[in-house]
Amino acid sequence: MSDTMTLTVSADELEMIVDALEADLEGYVEAAKEARGNAESEHVETFKDAALNIQKLLTRLQDLLPE
Repeated sequence: MSDTMTLTVSADELEMIVDALEADLEGYVEAAKEARGNAESEHVETFKDAALNIQKLLTRLQDLLPE
């Protein structure tokens, strides 16, 4: 994932991406909770890692949003 790309989006489009990532993040957090409750430890780590990666990207993108 070290390759970088340049993408031009409008503020509205960036907001849509942020909203979608927030919903995706919630889904992974819930999936991790369910996996933990079902004693599926291998899935817990996978979902937690995905949530962490989404949170990192989400934070970067939120910093770009106009105030």
